[in-house]
Amino acid sequence: MPAADPEVGLRNMTNQNTEPRKRLLALDTSTAVLGVAVTENGELLHEINASGERNHSVHLLPIIEQALQATGTTAAMLGGISVGVGPGSYTGTRIAVTAAKTLAWAWDVPVVGISSLHAVAWGGYQTALKNNVMTKAPEQTTENNSYGPDWIIPLMDARRGQVYTGLFAAEGNHAPSRLEPDAIRLMADWVEYLAERLGQASVEGNKPAVLWFVGETEVHGSAESLRPLKDLGISIAVPYEMEGRWTGFLGEARLQVGKDDIHSLIPNYTQISEAEANLRLSREGGLKKL
Repeated sequence: MPAADPEVGLRNMTNQNTEPRKRLLALDTSTAVLGVAVTENGELLHEINASGERNHSVHLLPIIEQALQATGTTAAMLGGISVGVGPGSYTGTRIAVTAAKTLAWAWDVPVVGISSLHAVAWGGYQTALKNNVMTKAPEQTTENNSYGPDWIIPLMDARRGQVYTGLFAAEGNHAPSRLEPDAIRLMADWVEYLAERLGQASVEGNKPAVLWFVGETEVHGSAESLRPLKDLGISIAVPYEMEGRWTGFLGEARLQVGKDDIHSLIPNYTQISEAEANLRLSREGGLKKL
């Protein structure tokens, strides 16, 4: 018996109009983990997070179909699609964004782009709390000091001493609020900037009790990398891999205030790729031939 074609199965969902649309399909392929989740009203119904050699283009559609079948979800039941738009792997991010746009058009559902770093920040922080990474935190107020929300710094390796990163303030079990935009930064410069910002926050009386570095921390979250922050407070590095659910939860909130235009939704690369840079130089006559 021939194997089922996942693309055919997904297309056949288009005409199944049986229930109100309220579920959300979430996708993210910006890292080495392929994350797919189905959420509904802040609850996780099913999730598949597959680690691999970044061959996400081969596995994405079958995993989507698997998640939808596991939850009995048809296109008519979907209230939208949430997709991680990076920053992260150039090729990987494009895979999920292209799939999300194609499915949103075929199923006539809204699509929203979500910061992959925002998802990592929320997921990494919640994982740290769940695992009791730090059992004793400073009191929120003391005689000489008061603390603001913890800071969450998601990290994705961008090579050559660089990271894709941002800065967020913890909001308990709710989605972290953004303090700095997503960008690619030299880790050394980023840590120095955080040290300066910590000093200012201390003066203003809202210094965070803890800085949580989450994500790809094996290199960039080392004690040596974070040395400039050593005497300024508590910094904790938490290794964390992307989970699709957080893209879904962020997508649910985003859909409450609007959707993205399906045609203009694009990955957030934060910088042009080396190939694009060479092409631009070539067009400008600046690329030397060897």
